[in-house]
Amino acid sequence: MSYDLLVRNGFVVDGTGTTGITADIAVRDGVIAEIGVVSGAATTEIDASGRVVCPGFVDIHTHYDAQICWDPILSSSAEHGVTTVVVGNCGIGVAPSLPEHREINALDLVSLEGMSIDVLAAGVTWEWESFESYMSYAESREPGINISFLMPLAALRRYVMGDAAVKRAATEAETGRIAALLESAMRAGANGFSTTTITRQKGWKGQPLACTLASLDELRCYARVLKKVGRGVIQTNCADRLGNLSDKEYALLDMFMTESGRPVSWSGAVSSSSDGTEAFAAYLKKIEPLVARGGKPQGTSRPLTIEVGLSNPFFMTDLDAGQKVLGQSFDEQMKHYSDPAYRRAVLAEWEAGGKFFSAAWKDSQVLRVKSPAMEKYLRRTVAEIAAERGDAPIDTFFDLAVEDGLALKYLGGIANAEPDRVEAQVQDDRILIGMSDGGAHVDMLLESGYATYILGHWVRDRKAMSLERAIHRITGEPAALFGITDRGRLAPGMAADITIFDRDHVGSAMKATEVRRDLPAGGERLYTPPHGIDYVIVNGSVLYDHGTCTGARSGRVLRQ
Repeated sequence: MSYDLLVRNGFVVDGTGTTGITADIAVRDGVIAEIGVVSGAATTEIDASGRVVCPGFVDIHTHYDAQICWDPILSSSAEHGVTTVVVGNCGIGVAPSLPEHREINALDLVSLEGMSIDVLAAGVTWEWESFESYMSYAESREPGINISFLMPLAALRRYVMGDAAVKRAATEAETGRIAALLESAMRAGANGFSTTTITRQKGWKGQPLACTLASLDELRCYARVLKKVGRGVIQTNCADRLGNLSDKEYALLDMFMTESGRPVSWSGAVSSSSDGTEAFAAYLKKIEPLVARGGKPQGTSRPLTIEVGLSNPFFMTDLDAGQKVLGQSFDEQMKHYSDPAYRRAVLAEWEAGGKFFSAAWKDSQVLRVKSPAMEKYLRRTVAEIAAERGDAPIDTFFDLAVEDGLALKYLGGIANAEPDRVEAQVQDDRILIGMSDGGAHVDMLLESGYATYILGHWVRDRKAMSLERAIHRITGEPAALFGITDRGRLAPGMAADITIFDRDHVGSAMKATEVRRDLPAGGERLYTPPHGIDYVIVNGSVLYDHGTCTGARSGRVLRQ
């Protein structure tokens, strides 16, 4: 019998958690035709002897909504073995969008996801208006990997309500129209909706994010759309504190699940250094009833760090002082950062509970500098340098950046600082591995290599879990929760999304290893190459061959 692709002699781990076997995999028309001892020939054959053959990884939390315009391969994820991504998370995105709303929808991405104004202005083509036309546009881009779409509620509310979306709850009539558009998008293939309810998270120039003003009655109505359609998932940012869930936040998740009858996934299952082990254990115990009903929080697989520079002050956008400098010119930013009164305002807001970098900003390290005169500060903390200079830490934080012409980058910890606690989280069935944020914060943090990191660090080096269990955690498990039923497993009839790797060498660095300046308008992004990934196969076509992109564009828009 003849096939399009035949992968021979690999150690096949099918994504269900069961023990792997040595077998062949035959592919025809982008679908797995046979697994076992396969006879016959194929147009393309791969000898996978000594290699692991598993489903392509499924990343359920990305922000590639804009990137599809200039990078249809969706690199940073694809080369790490990811073959399916979910976009439209956190309630913000580029569709639906009337022409008069395009700028503010993009600026919300700047404020909430740390994207560059210049990159978005140069890269986003705006060849759509409705959500349905946006999905069709993505199809026309012939993506390198598969894309599943969530409808972002902030953009949807703005589409219906205009400027009123950031001022008030929707009327009954507006709610009905929003729900109708959501249903239309769902029936066209969208996979649910996303929202953010954390009011401290602001849109451009400190205005409320449109989805945070949705009333409970509104949200209840939108959840019922999923029950009516009979499928889909709700993704939400509702936890004001990482690794914590208040009674009010719990009640919101309970409402979403009750009214939709569908899975709900929320961000923030990471541990904070300021909270003890007992606090995170109590969090996991509290959410068990939600998990039993099909809900899961999203967590990360490694210490969560962020690189920040004052030219893109995303890390300050929760502060009124931060809004004053976001998107401002170099001269205007330098003026504010040099002003003692401005610094005192930042410190006062932080001490009052505002989000400024991280709780441990004084312990952040100088990571990169432009001026040779600043190199003496590399890998030293703000607190250490402040003590040496005899200055207050807040002054040192700003002075160093000003002295380096705002080119200096700090590296600081956000969460998951204790390796033993991260290991327990990666092993915990109550947590969904995800939250990579691929496409967002690209010059600040890099989590898109989380799958290769798990396989290298937690499986091979730390032996925290079996190979089969780890692969299930990053393939079949997220695919099942998000209703992506034809992917995440290797079986006859399933889509031929396959990643082949060398278990002795697979992995990626914990932090970014380089900076690439290949975005529109010369924008920069952090990057870490994968190790040990031999092949990435999408719908039966080889996309990456030992790290080299073939240019294949066989990804699909997954219309659920």
